[in-house]
Amino acid sequence: MGRGSGPQIGEVYPDEAWRMLEEESSARLIDVRTRAEWGFVGVPDLEEVSGAPIFIEWAAFPDMSVNPRFAAEVREALGEDAPGPLLFLCRSGARSLRAAMAVANHFAQDGVEVTCLNVAEGFEGDLDARGHRGGHNGWKARGLAWRQS
Repeated sequence: MGRGSGPQIGEVYPDEAWRMLEEESSARLIDVRTRAEWGFVGVPDLEEVSGAPIFIEWAAFPDMSVNPRFAAEVREALGEDAPGPLLFLCRSGARSLRAAMAVANHFAQDGVEVTCLNVAEGFEGDLDARGHRGGHNGWKARGLAWRQS
């Protein structure tokens, strides 16, 4: 997905992301949605596979200004762990792509190669024919574990 000479960002569907979290102990899910989305829409429940997602806002509600410390906050949240595959999740896959690119570039500046993957369809997925999210595709529509926070 990436363009040019910078790090390349891959893409996986939600069920593929779930499988990676099950099978690769170093894989981490980074939910980049807003606090409002976490509170009102719900969050992935990873208790069965790998513990808890990392919650860091890419952009803050209501003006959706980009978090200038996003990549640094992700790195801090990962701690000393060698970065395994990092899976980025937002509502529908657009913000998470930009977030994944920012983190990959941040690590690349230090000469660290990390696999950053965008979770296509996101948590709620695309709009359906009636203009609603959550039933057509995405984390929730694919029946993956989630909970209200």
